[in-house]
Amino acid sequence: MNNNSDNNSNHNSNNSSNNNLDKTAPYSSEEANRTKTDDKSQSKKNNDERAYAIVLYGATSFVGKITAHYLTNFLSNATSKGDSDITWAIAGRDEDKLKALQSKLESKVDIIVANSNDQDSLDKMTKQTRVIISTVGPYLKYGEPLIKSCTSQGTDYVDLTGEAIFIKDMMDKYQDDAKKSGARIVNSCGFDSIPSDLGVYFTQQQAEAQFDEVCHVINMRVKAAKGGLSGGTVASMATIFEEVGQDKSRRKQVANPYLLNDDQDAPNTRQTNVSKPEYDKDHKRWVAPFVMASINTRIVHRSNQLLGYEYGRDFKYDEAMWMQDGVKGQLMSYGMSAGLLGFGAAMMFKPSRELLSKHVLPKTGTGPSKSEQENGYFDIRFFGETPSGDEITTKVTGDRDPGYGSTSRMLAQSALCLAQDIDEDDVEGGFWTPSTAMGDKLMTRLEEHAGITFEVI
Repeated sequence: MNNNSDNNSNHNSNNSSNNNLDKTAPYSSEEANRTKTDDKSQSKKNNDERAYAIVLYGATSFVGKITAHYLTNFLSNATSKGDSDITWAIAGRDEDKLKALQSKLESKVDIIVANSNDQDSLDKMTKQTRVIISTVGPYLKYGEPLIKSCTSQGTDYVDLTGEAIFIKDMMDKYQDDAKKSGARIVNSCGFDSIPSDLGVYFTQQQAEAQFDEVCHVINMRVKAAKGGLSGGTVASMATIFEEVGQDKSRRKQVANPYLLNDDQDAPNTRQTNVSKPEYDKDHKRWVAPFVMASINTRIVHRSNQLLGYEYGRDFKYDEAMWMQDGVKGQLMSYGMSAGLLGFGAAMMFKPSRELLSKHVLPKTGTGPSKSEQENGYFDIRFFGETPSGDEITTKVTGDRDPGYGSTSRMLAQSALCLAQDIDEDDVEGGFWTPSTAMGDKLMTRLEEHAGITFEVI
């Protein structure tokens, strides 16, 4: 891992080099050293000739609109030549809604009409761009046709899915196609799971710099967060619970901490899982389950695999929410745990799921107001320990609502990073995680342009 020259300060935002770890670790040496195929050479040639650097697909969704406005404002005021020269377009299935959004953006962007039910329309779209941003969920229902198109056309892809079983399905079906075409597929580029994935990556960098060894245990704790749910997020959660409720094999997948490790000899280290109220004696706080741990932990373990198990094959990682000390914290912890358990149980069965969706939960296309997004924030802490017993604490913070204000920025900067900063010879086609595909370069972008900080405490 790269060492950071200032171990007690924010991540060095002037660091323009990507991490120097072996990006081809999950592939055989024969594959890593193979001569570029004619197909891949052709995809690179076509890549240079594509009309757009980025296409935002699902632009009229709740988070899509936020991302479109952010991209417009950012690119209109970009000072670096690469970003200021970006050409991009918005895409979706409803031309009228796209035109309405187009009229509200500060600068003109093109429109592409494409539908996940029409593979030809998706192929026409993906042929025109180097990177696709997808905000079209639930991904289990609507995501596969676009992944199929990107992997066949050699088009890079980012999304904000928190659906681990969707990622697993897509890896199983399209990993070989992505390798062949050169398409870099990077899932979970929002609050699921950039703060966790890059937070662990940053913590391990700092541990190696300070102690000359990485942490074999890291515990992530959500110290504070303020934000809200959108209808799209609820729809994704409902889809996952529906799948798990109908298929026992899905339950086994969801329970597997190494679900996304696709090597033949995945680790078997028993992972802790905060699934009920617990008291953290070290920090004198109650803790409760964190709803996003089920995706974040899987992404982190996949990153470890893709990095050649730089974190160690016995690496342990868990996530939870911090509550207060004392009786109030205990009650909050039990309340949170009971609420999540009850919600999960209700969402497993169709009648109760439909009742909640109809009368209680946010509707599709709705979400936090602009004021709520701007006044939101998150502060998450990482407590690491090395095999020698040295300890390190880091934090990742964001200055917007985590699920939307911050997520839209992380998603947009991930696409820009993949399009502008990551050479195809350095990161080849395949399914990656944010830290393994973009590493330090994405951290730099997030600190400079997305209100995200990485810091040793």
